[in-house]
Amino acid sequence: MTKSNKLICIIFLALTFIKGYAQQSITLKEAIEFALQNKADAKKASLNVKNSDYQIMAAKAGALPKINGQANLNYNPILQESALPGEIFGAPGTTILVPFGQKWIANGGVNLTQALFNQQVFVGLKAAKSTKEFYELNASLTEEQIIERVSTAYFQVFTVKEKLNTLENSYSSTEKARNIIKSLYDNGLAKKIDLDRTNVNLTNIKTLITQNKNAVTQAENALKFYMGMAIHTPISVAAADMEITPHLLDDTISTDNRTEIKILTKTKELLEYQKKADEAEYYPTATLNAGYNWQGQGNKFPLTNGRSNGVFWSDYSTISLGVRIPIFNGFATKAKVAQAQIDIEKNDADIADRKLALDLDYQNAKSQIINSLSAIDNQKANVSLAESVLSNTKSNYQYGLATLTDLLDAENSLVQAKNNYTNAVLDYKIAEIQYYKSQGDLKHYIK
Repeated sequence: MTKSNKLICIIFLALTFIKGYAQQSITLKEAIEFALQNKADAKKASLNVKNSDYQIMAAKAGALPKINGQANLNYNPILQESALPGEIFGAPGTTILVPFGQKWIANGGVNLTQALFNQQVFVGLKAAKSTKEFYELNASLTEEQIIERVSTAYFQVFTVKEKLNTLENSYSSTEKARNIIKSLYDNGLAKKIDLDRTNVNLTNIKTLITQNKNAVTQAENALKFYMGMAIHTPISVAAADMEITPHLLDDTISTDNRTEIKILTKTKELLEYQKKADEAEYYPTATLNAGYNWQGQGNKFPLTNGRSNGVFWSDYSTISLGVRIPIFNGFATKAKVAQAQIDIEKNDADIADRKLALDLDYQNAKSQIINSLSAIDNQKANVSLAESVLSNTKSNYQYGLATLTDLLDAENSLVQAKNNYTNAVLDYKIAEIQYYKSQGDLKHYIK
């Protein structure tokens, strides 16, 4: 294959790829799944769950033995002298200064510490396991928040695109009317002012189209941000995700299964463990210590052993059992326990308030769904009526039975009716998000 043929193939493949890339369409489910894999919030929540395993490991460490090796080397260039009575050395009535110790002292050994009883360690281990469950719940809540943000942004992209499409259709319709008026004007059957007014209206619509294109770009960029997708990636949303699906609305819902309530309940559990950890300061602790060491000392660097070298090595070992019994610490423990109990009671108040707020969210979402469904029906009928009025007005204008003002008003009314319908659909979809959220079923969008 010649170099030119290779270049043609490469260009063809590149253009094919770019074409497919530019036409990338993404459904709501795909957008959410992409966000759950790539958004920083989701990644951090997953890392917190992973980190909780190490927190459990750290808590277990308190119940396991601690083994440490140690070694040190001391050189005493000047030995401390002690005053001793001369009678010891056969010189009564005198005082003799005698140096004690050796110039070189080396130590090395292994020490073991084992907690036999420590109530705080046992409570901490249980709390660590609950902490992992807390982070798992928090990760689930993060997923729900991501789904809510992505879904809202997704529906808003569709809404602004629909408004842009309405404006483009209006421009096309008005342009046709302008061409008819121009033809009539050229034949002396229309006024120049009518042609000028139509051109002004076209310019205004064109300006709105430019503004809405910018709004579409911004809405798409917001969606890609919430997805964790590169901003320069071209995407388009699927119209099928905007279909209206009626819901069976219950009068009330149970909030106990909501992730927010589960997190607050788990928080209460952790606060109760904190209280138990504070109460554990009333308990005694027992610790076992054991060590085995070697010591070398002499007037020479302690690398050898023997009387002739002046260096002496010996080993020694200790085993001890320590018990610490708290007696009085100025009521510090009592104060900590009381503060922990207050934190628990404050959390109970948060749970009650959150349940009330969740019930309010559900009732508002239910009311909005009902109102939005009614608005959608009304606006759909209004669009049909506006289309009929515009069609009749166009026909009447051609026969001189309607003014240009009537024609432009009819065109604007149709645009407004379509935008109102689009807004009603958006209101419904946003209410639907809140409805699923209030039921703890936002993952419905990815099922």
